[in-house]
Amino acid sequence: NPNRNVNLVAARAEGNVPRNNGNQIRCYNCRGLGHFARNCTVKPRRRDAAYLQTQLLIAQKEEAGI
Repeated sequence: NPNRNVNLVAARAEGNVPRNNGNQIRCYNCRGLGHFARNCTVKPRRRDAAYLQTQLLIAQKEEAGI
C-alpha cells in the first residue's frame, strides 16, 4: 500500500516509530541476542542432508518420548 509507506517515512522522520532495542534482536545463526546473523562470529550451522536427517531422528525420538 503506497499510503502506508509514506506514513511510515513521515513517522520515522518525526521520530515516532519505536526502535528495536539491540538486546531484543535475535541472531538466526546462533540464536544469540543482540546481533544479526550477518554480524555473527559463530560458525554457520550445517544444512546438508546428513545434518537434516539427524535433526529429524532427534525430533521423532522426542515426540515418541524416548
